[in-house]
Parts: sequence; structure tokens; C-alpha cells
Amino acid sequence: MRKFLVCAGLAVAGTTSLQAAYAPDLNSIQAAKMWNVSGTLRGFYDDNYNTAPVGPTKRDSFGFEVSPSLSLNVPLQQTELGLRYTYGLYFYQDRLNLNGRPIDQTHQFDLWVDHAFTERWQAKVQDSVAVGQEPQLVNGGTTQRTEGNNLHNSGTITLNAQWTRLVGMEFSYQNNFYDYQNNGGTAANPSLAGLLNRLQHDATLSVNWRIQPTLLAFVGYQYEQVNYIGNEPIAPGFVSDNRDSRSHFGYVGAQYDVLDNLNLAGQAGIQYADYYNPPAGNPTTSQVSPYAKLSGTYTYLPGSYVQLGFTQSRNATDVIGLSGNKVTLDEESSVVYATLNHQITPRLSGNLTGQLQYATFNGGALDKQSQTWYTLGLNLAYNINPHVSAEIGYNFDDLTSASGGGVNQPGYERNRVYLGVTGTY
Repeated sequence: MRKFLVCAGLAVAGTTSLQAAYAPDLNSIQAAKMWNVSGTLRGFYDDNYNTAPVGPTKRDSFGFEVSPSLSLNVPLQQTELGLRYTYGLYFYQDRLNLNGRPIDQTHQFDLWVDHAFTERWQAKVQDSVAVGQEPQLVNGGTTQRTEGNNLHNSGTITLNAQWTRLVGMEFSYQNNFYDYQNNGGTAANPSLAGLLNRLQHDATLSVNWRIQPTLLAFVGYQYEQVNYIGNEPIAPGFVSDNRDSRSHFGYVGAQYDVLDNLNLAGQAGIQYADYYNPPAGNPTTSQVSPYAKLSGTYTYLPGSYVQLGFTQSRNATDVIGLSGNKVTLDEESSVVYATLNHQITPRLSGNLTGQLQYATFNGGALDKQSQTWYTLGLNLAYNINPHVSAEIGYNFDDLTSASGGGVNQPGYERNRVYLGVTGTY
């Protein structure tokens, strides 16, 4: 173990690609270049890499991460093109003792194109692909780590038009595709592919009004279609697409630059969800729930800021508890998040992130019951020189269990520490 810790000290480390903070800000170096290459080497300790409850399946491990990254940004006269790719390789020492696969691999790819047709008409196309095992990376509806190359692709097209000096419009279309490799489930033991593989379409139209130079108000409508495509049984008498839904959102909002260093933004309204495809003989159901997105950013010193936010919406879940002729259709989630980034010295910066997600299940054996997920991240980063930085950090996760009606959704606690070095050119 001593030899491994020495290697970890040299490698200096991380637990997953979801550490508390990224490498220190090197924008002064990157601004003059169209492309950038970076590489990260980290050693870590994870006391529950399986995200398992207390018991024999809870395993801990030392390990290391290798993560190279490439980014490209091409500014043209009216168009900006950009892409970024990050690869992650994670080695878990404990899996060698279990005769299992000791290595996880992740891929993250982002592409964007901004184009200004005129001063008043702009368009943006974005696409983001994530392949991995951690729940925060795929963000597909499960709170558990999942083996395999699970995929989430999100593509967005946005059109902005400024009709007059005071009145404008924004239209956007977003497509989300989720694909879990855990398939072949049965009604008694459904798979994540059966429960969560889906296509989600969101079309949004908002009209905005510039009330003051620092205050923009808007009103909007959003249509959402969710189609589950796992084509597997998920409970006796239920298959994947029985959880299909259509939603209508109506909201009002505003963006307000209170000061040069204090910005507030928010939108709030209601969501009407229609679960229109139940099994034969079952009635359709609907839900009306609040919807909100709120955020604020305060920059109190150069390189130092505080960001707070809150979201309220419905989302997919891997809980399926059968109760009579009903199953869990989705969950309503309230999320509070905060980030503090502080430039301690010109070379040393600290980052603190936290998130609380409170979810209430809709339908089935856990109807109206809740589950809470806490996450916390601490990170210190030191710029050794303009091209090399070192970091140390800690991540904490705590998921409360939810049970009722003979169904149990186990919780877990997880601690991760890391030490790492990053080189950027």
C-alpha cells in the first residue's frame, strides 16, 4: 500500500470526472490559441465505488485516473465553431481481487456552432455526448452507478430574433436520447434499459421585452414529449412505453443585472403532464405541478464568485414499485445547488460545490413518498506554472432510502478523496 500511496502522491488525483472543480483557469493562455490539449493524472480512494448500501456489495478501492482532453475553437467573421473531447480511464485496484474488470472508461464530446445572420438574427447549434457509468455523468434517471457504456446525447437548436429595440423572441428545440446497456429485464426484475431508455423532445417559444437596459422580462410556452423505447416488461402487465407522457409548460421570467457583478435570472410557471399510454383497460392519468428555474451569480473579486440556484420539474426515475394496477410513472424533483469559487492567492484557488435533490415519486407503491440526494465537493488547485497545476479534493454523496408498499429503494453513502496534476498546452 505504501508504494501505491507514493504513486498517488506523484500522480496527484481524482475519483471520477465529476470532481469538485476543474483545472485552474488558464484562459490567458488559451485565448491566443485555436486549439488546446490537456492531460490529467490523479490517484484516488473511493469507499463505495458500487454506490451500494451497507452490506457485502459495498466495496472500497484505491485507484488512478488518466484523462486527456482536446478542444478547438474557430472564430470566423459571422460564425464560431467549437468542439471539445475528454477521455477518462479509471483503474480500481479492488476489482483485481474480485477477478472483475478493473477499468472504467468514459467519453465526453461537445460540439457547438454559433452564427449571426444579421445583427438581429442569430442561431446556435449544440450537441453533447456523454458515455460512462456514474449517475451524474449520464444523468438519466438513476442514482446508482451502472456498468457498461451508458449513453446520453443531448442536441439543441436555438434561434434568437430581435424584432424591435425592445421586443424579441427565442425558439429552441432540444432532443435527449438515453441508452443504458443493462437490458434483458423481466417483469419481476426490470432492467435499466427497460425503465430508462427513451427519446425526449422539447420545443420552447418565448417572447421577451426589454423593460430597462438591465432588466429583460419574458413569457414562454414549452411542449415536451417523452417516449420510452426499451420495449421490455417493467412490471406484471406493464411495458416500457406505458410510461410515455406529454407535457405542456407555461411560465414567466426575467433576467436582471442588479449590478455589474450581480446577475439574477428566473422563470416560474406550471407543468401539465399527461400519461397517455397506459396498459389496455387502465385509465389515462395526468398531473399538474409547479415548474421553476432560478439562479444568481455574484462576483465579489476577480476570479472569485458565488452562484446559487434552484430548479423544480418532473423527471424520469428507475423506481417502478407496482401497487395494484399502478406503477411509478416519474418523480417531481426540487434541486438546490450552490458554488463558491475563491481566488486565495494568484496561484491558489479553492472551490466548494453542493447540491440537494428532494424527489417525490408519482404513482405506484411509493406514491407521494420521497428520496433525498446530497452531494458535496471540495477542491484546492495550485498553479505551479502557466502550464501545470496540482489539485487535491474530496467528494461526498448521501442518498436516503425510500420504502413502502413492499418496495425498497436502497440508499447509500460515498466518500472520495483525490490528488492530481494537470498539464495544459
